[in-house]
Amino acid sequence: MRSMDAAERRARLGVRHRLASTERGETVESIVRSLVVLHATDPATVYLSVAARSADLETGHVEKALYDDRTLLRMLAMRRTMFVAPIDLVPVLQAAVADALAHKQRKTYGRYLEQSGAVPGNVVTWWNAVESKTHDALLARGAATGAQLSKEVSELRTQVDTAPGKPYSKPTNITTWVLVTLGCEGRIVRGRPNGTWSSSQYTWAPIESWLPDGIAVMPVEEARAELVRKWLRAFGPAPVSDLKWWTGWTLGEVRKALALVDTVEVDLGGETGLVLADDLELTPAPEPWAALLPALDPTPMGWQSRDWYLGPHQPALFDRNGNIGPSVWWDGRIVGGWAQRPDGDIAWRLLEDVGAAAERAIAAEADRLRGWYGEVRPIPRFRTPLERELSA
Repeated sequence: MRSMDAAERRARLGVRHRLASTERGETVESIVRSLVVLHATDPATVYLSVAARSADLETGHVEKALYDDRTLLRMLAMRRTMFVAPIDLVPVLQAAVADALAHKQRKTYGRYLEQSGAVPGNVVTWWNAVESKTHDALLARGAATGAQLSKEVSELRTQVDTAPGKPYSKPTNITTWVLVTLGCEGRIVRGRPNGTWSSSQYTWAPIESWLPDGIAVMPVEEARAELVRKWLRAFGPAPVSDLKWWTGWTLGEVRKALALVDTVEVDLGGETGLVLADDLELTPAPEPWAALLPALDPTPMGWQSRDWYLGPHQPALFDRNGNIGPSVWWDGRIVGGWAQRPDGDIAWRLLEDVGAAAERAIAAEADRLRGWYGEVRPIPRFRTPLERELSA
């Protein structure tokens, strides 16, 4: 079995994830493609992930790709997580992940509606009608917020208590349920937010405004195999368990997809990993590089097994649910954390000794990032111990 050690994996990470200074991307789209998708649960992550991987791009370039050129689209996908994806990857994600997610969401919300007794007659029939009315309202408007839509479609104001009799019981209307499900079905999309680039108060638009013919239909097996190829190209070599975690599929679904992909087993230093059969050539190590990656950046969130780049630093940099905060990198490894302070300053702390040259490179990245933020002061959605301490 061929060996691909941690040094090779770190070299690939620096080059393929566009973190080495010589590999930085010239367009937003090229950066997103290099990582398959960008994490977008925290809106600021999308912008800051691009900032870390480019020399000349600004927030306006990201906004232009998302909302003017519409070459990128925001959607729920793997592990019911929000991502920004290249427009040509959307059919793959829709068939491989989102269709199943939509089915699951429908079942969950339908069960709540049935238990509440809030809907007369057949719940499925009623839900289908509400979805159609909501989609039609968006087609007529072009774009709208959830609040605006609930004024036009009275059924969206239906109140449901999902935990009757519990101390935390609180009736809620179903506007978000319907919009999330329509989004998972690929019928509507999240458009431009109200506020700055760190805002999560989105407007919604019909999919026809992004893709006039809607999302192309793909066979599930073909879509899942293609998603596996793209992930292995960006994140391989890696163990099957990492692929299972990243996709959120069952082990059976992962193995079924892998059966359609030409892969080779490699030794990762005592653990078996997979790499694409045409991707065995070793990567020349780039010059040592520094990076400040945001919370939930797709690089550290690309693998479940993280020892080869994280070391002992998880307690300081992750929250209890496994979400990473802002991280400092040196030459393929996480070596510290950082945070933005209220005055805009970028505070950072090393968790190990990396030498004077590395510290100078990290300081330069911190200075560059401060200018990228401008006057925006986003707070990470998932706070981690070191980020809280540094931002105080």
